[in-house]
Amino acid sequence: MFDALTESLESTLKSLRGQGRLTEENVSASLREVRRAFLAADVNFNVTRDFVQAVKEKALGQNVLTAVSPGQMIVKIIHDELVEIMGGKAKEISLAGKPPVGIMMAGLQGSGKTTFAGKLALYFRSKKKRKPLLVAADVYRPAAIKQLQVLGKSIGVPVYEEGQGNPVEIIKNGCKYAEQNGFDLVIYDTAGRLQIDEALMQELEQARNAVRPEEIFFVADAMIGQEAVNVAEEFFKRLNFTGVCLSKMDGDTRGGAALSIRKITGVPVCFVGVGEKVSDIDIFHPDRMAGRILGMGDVVSLVEKAQAAIDEKEANDFRKKILNNSFDLNDFLNQLRTIKKIGKFKDIISLIPGLNKLPLDQVNEKELVYVEAVLSSMTAKERKLPSTINGSRRIRIAKGSGTTVQKVNQVLKHYDDMKAMFKNMGNMSKRMGMNPTGSNYTPPKDKNKKKKHR
Repeated sequence: MFDALTESLESTLKSLRGQGRLTEENVSASLREVRRAFLAADVNFNVTRDFVQAVKEKALGQNVLTAVSPGQMIVKIIHDELVEIMGGKAKEISLAGKPPVGIMMAGLQGSGKTTFAGKLALYFRSKKKRKPLLVAADVYRPAAIKQLQVLGKSIGVPVYEEGQGNPVEIIKNGCKYAEQNGFDLVIYDTAGRLQIDEALMQELEQARNAVRPEEIFFVADAMIGQEAVNVAEEFFKRLNFTGVCLSKMDGDTRGGAALSIRKITGVPVCFVGVGEKVSDIDIFHPDRMAGRILGMGDVVSLVEKAQAAIDEKEANDFRKKILNNSFDLNDFLNQLRTIKKIGKFKDIISLIPGLNKLPLDQVNEKELVYVEAVLSSMTAKERKLPSTINGSRRIRIAKGSGTTVQKVNQVLKHYDDMKAMFKNMGNMSKRMGMNPTGSNYTPPKDKNKKKKHR
């Protein structure tokens, strides 16, 4: 997401980096390009106009420090304004009410409400230790109930349903069921329409009044861009929703909806869907998102993803193997699978400052698949003792992995290079008295060194 906007902004801001100071002329010229970039990203026209005006006023009112270049200053100003229009800080979700706390999903048909309901159920269960119940109140869309049941089963969350009944009564009964059976969170999946109509709004209002949910999330399809903002305005007038969930953000390189919807409705974006898996959901952090838009990466999010995917004991064992130079192909395979848990390789790279400017379209995700296939086609003994992999074994491994002997050789070469690098790291740590294992480290005594006599 935001790829097109990021590329445009980076190109635009280059012109200021060689300037000695900020003037009305060079700021205005740059902001004309920023305006074009925003409009091309499908950002609302009024939001774009206000944004550009605010940046211009602040840029021309700044006394640029001698240690800060004009380019750095304008990037800082744009970053701060981006954070501001996206809401300032991440919204705290209200879960403090009397159990069961309710979250109602609303939006047009096809916006991704049902999928997002499942994603939220998994998120709150795994991250917030809640016991959620999903309520199937979309009685109009064919297979909507079945879809929610399949989602619920895949993540181990029960689904309350009554078939094709009255949606308002289903929501009321679902709330009672949750209360009677010890669920502390209820997520109501409501029906949508292909377009806004009076019947839909009345039904949603009745459902809201029946259970008084703590949160009402409007789910918008990010791929429809500016139209998502227009729909959000209409829903907000009737429902007064408390938060926005943007689905399919991974499929839209523009990101205009994320920049516009908070400014237009005054309601913050809470979550974004970043993939097809039920676990592909992120909290929307305006400051981190602003950094990504300006090509600064997002190290904090990367660390959080890594912490969630990496077992601490495994990490410590891996550090010890680096120190002792006992890293083998089993460890190579485990590290590759750990990377896959964190996310797509392209997505990981995009979060790292500097590396996010690499030509990511040239990063071939299939290469990692081939490497894993080669490693998986080896026996445990071969991965433990790579030196035993002779010519005939390489032919067998190539056939078993569906690759070539050349690919097997490449994987073994990558392993040798990595092991040599880790050996150097371990030796350097020992010489400096540092310990990659995390505990206090005492360099080994030199047995050949003579003891001093007192």
